[in-house]
Amino acid sequence: MLTGLGLVLLVTAAWWCSTGAILRLGARPRSTFGQSMLIATLLLALAAVALHLSSASRTIASACIAFLATVVVWGWLEMTFLLGAITGPRRSSCPAGCHGWAHLRHAVEAILYHELVTIGGAALVAALCWRAPNQTGLWTYLILWGMRISAKLNLFLGVPNTAVSMLPPHLQYLGTFFRRRAASPMFIASVLAATALCAALIGAAHRVPGWSFLAAERTLLATLAALALLEHWMLVLPIPAHAPWSAWRAAPALPGEPRP
Repeated sequence: MLTGLGLVLLVTAAWWCSTGAILRLGARPRSTFGQSMLIATLLLALAAVALHLSSASRTIASACIAFLATVVVWGWLEMTFLLGAITGPRRSSCPAGCHGWAHLRHAVEAILYHELVTIGGAALVAALCWRAPNQTGLWTYLILWGMRISAKLNLFLGVPNTAVSMLPPHLQYLGTFFRRRAASPMFIASVLAATALCAALIGAAHRVPGWSFLAAERTLLATLAALALLEHWMLVLPIPAHAPWSAWRAAPALPGEPRP
């Protein structure tokens, strides 16, 4: 049986490995993207089945399975974006000097299709868990979705560390929609909200008598919220945004080798 520490390590490993693997795949030659998406789509189908089956029971194992299955669903969505399969109708940089509502419209156009697919992902996860006793998967998705929206808004409004280095070459134009400046009030609100969520989940886990499904579920979600909070702090810390995943970064191409 996994202990609280074991669950924290499980979530951390899933977060680190999934993010690192997607960043590595995005840095590979574009000729490999089709194969990567095919494999990811097969994993998505398996994850959907696992999520549906695990949602029917309230055990520590089913909470872990639901969490990991949802991470795979979310990973598929992230891959469709970072590999350029689903982004938006705009695939070019924002014009120099663009600002105000025009700048916002261009930014929305750059990610519109993916945002719509992400809404579809939420509907899929909700349908797979519909009226089931185990809602770990749905809560996992909602935390990932909410924190991702928060991160995008903060990048648009401005942060000291815009994380452009994490964009693959074919998406570098998105960096023109990021603003490098002192953090806005949105960042403070995001951090406070994430901290409150994390604290509430930790408190809820401690209030559950014994080690049970509810304690495990809340530990999983609290750890995920804490890691999402860490990602937000990385937007203002004076370190490269890709630092935690340096081991996953592709080595520079040798002379004569094609670059992605």
